Amino acid sequence: MTEPLIELKGVSKSFGSHKVLDNVDLTIYRGEALGIIGPSGTGKSTILRVMAGLLAPDEGEIYVQGVRRDGLIEDAGQPVGIGMVFQQAALFDSLTVEENVGFLLYQNSKLPRSRIRDLVKEKLEMVGLPSISDLYPAELSGGMRKRVSFARAIMSNPDNPSEGPEVLLYDEPTAGLDPIASTVIEDLIRYLQCLNGVCSTYAVVTHQDSTIRRTADRLIFLYEGRVQWQGTVSEIYNTENPLIKQFMSGSVQGPIQVVG
Repeated sequence: MTEPLIELKGVSKSFGSHKVLDNVDLTIYRGEALGIIGPSGTGKSTILRVMAGLLAPDEGEIYVQGVRRDGLIEDAGQPVGIGMVFQQAALFDSLTVEENVGFLLYQNSKLPRSRIRDLVKEKLEMVGLPSISDLYPAELSGGMRKRVSFARAIMSNPDNPSEGPEVLLYDEPTAGLDPIASTVIEDLIRYLQCLNGVCSTYAVVTHQDSTIRRTADRLIFLYEGRVQWQGTVSEIYNTENPLIKQFMSGSVQGPIQVVG
């Protein structure tokens, strides 16, 4: 493996009496595509938010390119930019696509509006959505909203390129999409990884078999707040691990408890 970009060591997180993450160790390496899979409610989205610095762990340590992070992302700068793509796109309904994609630059930079518009246009072209800047989220399909959220996640300030995202964290990027729209999103994830000057490293949370096969190289399986298995995509289809076999087959019979 190459250089570790994000490391979680002994990370635990609880919400009330419910322990969502339990002593998790996890590493994302530079240039890799990591898939995080497992049943619903086992801490997959929580682990992304901890990595992104949106949630602080109750226990454990987080290192970003070897530098320990204390607190949340806004508490101190970090050596690697981290972008987050949320499951429901999380766009502002009252803002246009241009205002959504350029939101951080409009709020936090001194760039003129004309320059921000050009940057927004560039990012929208990268995700295959030219000429929609003036539309509102309600006017877009689910797949288009996902792609707009990708454009927002890869936006960076050319005056401070070191602040741009080097790692992207995708939370269920194909959830709720039909198979064709899912393929578009999966191709886009790989395209952005290969694009010079954009994010070469990412982690993706998913339940969808096609997304596992088409976007991940290495996988970790979370269950009951712990990493229960890890390996390559090819290994997951051949392992005798009973948790993996039940999960991948969708069987209600096995060690994974079926709620309800």
